Amino acid sequence: MSGNVDWDSKTVIGLKAKAPKVARNAGDLNAARRSGAVVATDKKVTAGGNKARAAPDHQKIAKLDRENEVAPPAKVTASVGKVSIHTRLEKQLTQKDLAQKTNEKPSVIQDYESGKAIPNPQILSKMERVLGVKLRGVDIGKKLEGSKKS
Repeated sequence: MSGNVDWDSKTVIGLKAKAPKVARNAGDLNAARRSGAVVATDKKVTAGGNKARAAPDHQKIAKLDRENEVAPPAKVTASVGKVSIHTRLEKQLTQKDLAQKTNEKPSVIQDYESGKAIPNPQILSKMERVLGVKLRGVDIGKKLEGSKKS
C-alpha cells in the first residue's frame, strides 16, 4: 500500500475567511499602509453635503420635466352626466340599479354622472343600451332607435 497520503498536512473545516477591515480613522489607514496590507479607499458621494438644498442641475431637470408633462386625459362632458341623470330618473332607476344592469360598480356610474370619469366607450355603450339614449358623439341625449336587424 504505497498511496499518496500526506500524513503531516492539516485540513481545517469551517474556517471563516477574513472579512476586510474598515478603517474608521486616518491612523488605522496609515497603520495598514505601513504593514503592507492592500488598501482601497472609497469616497462617499453624498457625504458632508447639505441635503436640504438640491443642486442647481436637479432644479433645472425638474423644471424641464414639469414643462414636458403630458396633459391629463379628458373627462366626460357635463352634458353626458346631465342626460344620464335625467333619463335614469325618468326610468325610476337608482345609480345602484343602473350599475347592476351595466355590470359596473355604483362608483363608476357616480363618476360618469358627476363628470369625473375618463370616457370608456364600453361603459358608455352599456349605459346607452340600458338608458335608451345616446351618450356619445354629437347628438347626446337623442333617443336610440330600435335594433336595425331585419
